[in-house]
Amino acid sequence: MARTETAPKPDKLRWLVLLTVIIGTFLGRLDQTIVNLALPKLINDFGVTVSAAGWIATAYILANAIFVPVWGKLGDTIGRKKVYIIGFVVFIIGSVLAGLSWNLSSMIVFRIIQAIAGSADYPTAMAILAITFKEGKERAQALGFWSASFAAAAVFGPLIGGPLIDNFGWRSVFLINLPVGIIGLLMAMTYIKESVSKKKTVHFDWWGAITLGGALSALVLVLDKGIDWGWFSANSFLSYSAIVIFTSIFIQIERNHPEPIVDFKFFKIGTFVNTLANNFVIFMGMMGSVFLIPVFAQTFLGFDATQTGYLFMPMAFMMMLASPIGGSLTGKVEPRYIIAGSTFVAAIGLYLFSYLDPRSTAIDIIIPLSVMAFGLGFGMAQRTNIIASVVPTHEIGIASSILALARNIAGAFGIAVFGTILQKTTESKVMDIARLSTINSTNPADFKIGIGLMSLKAQISSYGTVFITASVILLIGAVSALFIKVKKGEMSKTEVLVE
Repeated sequence: MARTETAPKPDKLRWLVLLTVIIGTFLGRLDQTIVNLALPKLINDFGVTVSAAGWIATAYILANAIFVPVWGKLGDTIGRKKVYIIGFVVFIIGSVLAGLSWNLSSMIVFRIIQAIAGSADYPTAMAILAITFKEGKERAQALGFWSASFAAAAVFGPLIGGPLIDNFGWRSVFLINLPVGIIGLLMAMTYIKESVSKKKTVHFDWWGAITLGGALSALVLVLDKGIDWGWFSANSFLSYSAIVIFTSIFIQIERNHPEPIVDFKFFKIGTFVNTLANNFVIFMGMMGSVFLIPVFAQTFLGFDATQTGYLFMPMAFMMMLASPIGGSLTGKVEPRYIIAGSTFVAAIGLYLFSYLDPRSTAIDIIIPLSVMAFGLGFGMAQRTNIIASVVPTHEIGIASSILALARNIAGAFGIAVFGTILQKTTESKVMDIARLSTINSTNPADFKIGIGLMSLKAQISSYGTVFITASVILLIGAVSALFIKVKKGEMSKTEVLVE
């Protein structure tokens, strides 16, 4: 029989719930980063091209994006614990199957299974924490620690994956999820209490889910492949058309459905919209520029993959340090000032990258990364807490899924945009440098060296352009954060039905 919860859970149990969802989130995000390291050996074992192997990552991104809102709605409807455990179980099964893959096709299928299951984590984990930690300040701290696990997974992926692949082969990066996953699953079954929405879903919005999936598939696909296809190619225009058609149908369905998978009334809440926009800008700038750092370090500074992974360790530490500190300011400082200040600091970190050149050392990368990570981490809990606090308790899962979608799309959009900026700027600068340069020699070898130096200078300069552009985008995000105004009472405690 359901009852309304009035008394808080014991402190120990609340923090064990936090540890449980951190393990799940860490495992899912770790899997995403670790698999990229295994691609060279996969390509060799399966005898496929680099382009074909790229579909392993693309398929995962597509499936993950499509199913996030579905799991968010189901979690609010049938119970977050049920959905969380179902996702965990299927993820473990998908991991084992991926580890047993015999060709590229089977790998792609099993990665899709992993992605579908893994997409259940974010909306349900955030909802579980939001209803477990009811007091505003404590909730912000918990969400801060949880958010830091994303950065930790991104950093420790290469550090864990490299030794696993070198010593036990590429299959080990999937099979390692079995023992770790079982531990996380047992913890979830033991410590997480079931929570359901007060409002029961009678008619699940399947058509909304399908059309949203179609729109997201086309969007993520063109963002991932647009640079290779060309943004004005036939394939890209087919994707644009699919985005417009599916989005139009989706909007009409959601406006008329009694229980939409994405409730548009959220977008009438100014605080929700402004916070979502800030998240989009932050993740676009961060993901769109930081993905270039490993490329720069290995291409121009001569670092290997393991050394590059070490560069990101301070970044994880700074984000894990800053997130709970920022969360502890809840109730003391207005969230908009914390978010604006943190975004400004992150913008400074990105700007510092514009000074990189072939003479740069490891410390020249570590310092900007640390500054940027501290800024991002300091405001992370506030952003997440606002989203969880300004919507009805029974729709936290849906709101969480919208936030996850915004972050995922922003990351993909940023990578596509900044990748294109890097490519086009390099082409333009090569022509400019060549026009202003003179090679005083008739020796073909000297001409070859000269052309190589022109190309090198153009590429280095283009990286600087990307980082300056990213810092400007984050500065815009810092200003926009000042418009996030949380009304009195919006960050108050919430109630939830528990079984």
